[in-house]
Amino acid sequence: MTRDIQLFPADEIGDALWALQEDGEDLSFEREVEFAVIFPDEQAAMEFAVMLLQNGQKVACSEYDGNDQLPWQVLAYPVMEPTHENISAYESLLAEHSEELGGKTDGWSAL
Repeated sequence: MTRDIQLFPADEIGDALWALQEDGEDLSFEREVEFAVIFPDEQAAMEFAVMLLQNGQKVACSEYDGNDQLPWQVLAYPVMEPTHENISAYESLLAEHSEELGGKTDGWSAL
């Protein structure tokens, strides 16, 4: 199959989506997508998690050992069709709202 650059642009998100499709994943229906945001301390992570909860999002908050500077992680689980546009938009939204708390997006995965 030839890669459609409109659906799977040549960037990190497009590459990941293309790999999922090549592995036989059906990307045409909505499902939970896990997004990670990491924080410098527990208080910042909890504030962000509460903000997501207040906006109807399913979340998890825990310590994170993947980054010494940002040792707390919030996982968000919105339900969406895993398209480049949807993933990019949600990741940008998370980045925008976590920045004031010292947060940084740390990837996503389709569940």
